[in-house]
Amino acid sequence: MTMNESKATDITYDATALSDSEGVKKARGFHSHARSKLQGQRRFIQGSMFGLFKIAAAINGAALLIIVYFLVARGWRAINWTFLTQPPLESMTKGGILPCIVGTICLSLGAILVALPVGVASAIYLNEYARPGRAVRMIRLGINNLAGVPSVVFGLFGLAFFVVYLKMGVSILAGSLTLGAMTLPVIIGASEEALRAVPDTYREASLGLGATKWQTIYRVVLPAALPGILTGAILGISRAAGETAPIMFTAAVFYTPSLPSSIFDEIMALPYHIYVLATAGTEIEATRHLQYGTGLPSF
Repeated sequence: MTMNESKATDITYDATALSDSEGVKKARGFHSHARSKLQGQRRFIQGSMFGLFKIAAAINGAALLIIVYFLVARGWRAINWTFLTQPPLESMTKGGILPCIVGTICLSLGAILVALPVGVASAIYLNEYARPGRAVRMIRLGINNLAGVPSVVFGLFGLAFFVVYLKMGVSILAGSLTLGAMTLPVIIGASEEALRAVPDTYREASLGLGATKWQTIYRVVLPAALPGILTGAILGISRAAGETAPIMFTAAVFYTPSLPSSIFDEIMALPYHIYVLATAGTEIEATRHLQYGTGLPSF
């Protein structure tokens, strides 16, 4: 090969290398631009979704504040010591709501005493003992359907079964059992989710140390699931305390000045008292502040 041919070959190699490096740089620049564009789109989507979540949380908080302000602004004139410690007087146009407060507390506590043990036991069976199959699917389907039944249907069931068939009469016991049956799906669902959230390693470690299955559930699983179970219990109490339809057939009466002395006594309750004042009172417009004031202790 002559010297001129060698120089020509070197020049060709240099040109090819320069062309390849320029191509690599262009490819890297293209990929970098595409990556930055994709990251920008992801940031935009993430920021938009976070913004929607913040707006949803703000709407919920604003709705709660509006409701509280509405009740306080229209019912603060009724709130005083007499209103909280005396029974209704003069056709419920004066006096207080003490029997309603006591009756609501009795019904709520009675409902949770009925529903919490049964609900937690049902959740333990479904999550820890029951084998997956058609029977378990049918049970869960029934629980989910029970959660969607209107409260008035539970009231009619309580009237037919507890009040009439079991001859309990209109009483705290009948109302508590009815409300307990109504809150069972909430407690079962929350308890089962809490048990399912406990890691399986907890169970495996306990069984590996020689504990029985019941000891594992009682000493390890239930304490770990307790916060979720308590959340379900609180939701159950709140629903029981605010329902009107079930208790108007089973426990609550239009008016009684005395406090209950046994579980077979009839009572007044806050939600039913609000309903009576707003729809069947003797002076509905004159007692508007009492209606809103009665709603404040429910919080």
